[in-house]
Amino acid sequence: QVQLVESGGGSVQAGGSLRLSCAASGYTLTGKTVAWFRQGPGKEREGVAAIYNGGASTYYAESVKGRFTISQDNAKNTVYLQMNSLKPEDTAMYYCAAGMRTGYVLRSQNYNIWGQGTQVTVSS
Repeated sequence: QVQLVESGGGSVQAGGSLRLSCAASGYTLTGKTVAWFRQGPGKEREGVAAIYNGGASTYYAESVKGRFTISQDNAKNTVYLQMNSLKPEDTAMYYCAAGMRTGYVLRSQNYNIWGQGTQVTVSS
């Protein structure tokens, strides 16, 4: 059974940091495109960051560039999202996604494997 499990969410004050993890089972993330998405209250799901080309390439939404870092540990079959300098507008449910077909790496419709999400809340 293919499963992605996110963890690491929580509540922090603005300026703080969190590291999210996306652990896969029944599916290898090695060499695959994996992305993080988020959905805030009353907002559409948006792409945050993606890692591809065997981990050699990364891509970030403008809103998180310079603050978030996506990385991959093939031995643990896990992808991480290090989030620094968090802002209240980063508050959202964060999801990891895999099983990308083709196209833009931050388009949610291009992915068919999703985790259940982990909540991040940033207070001012």
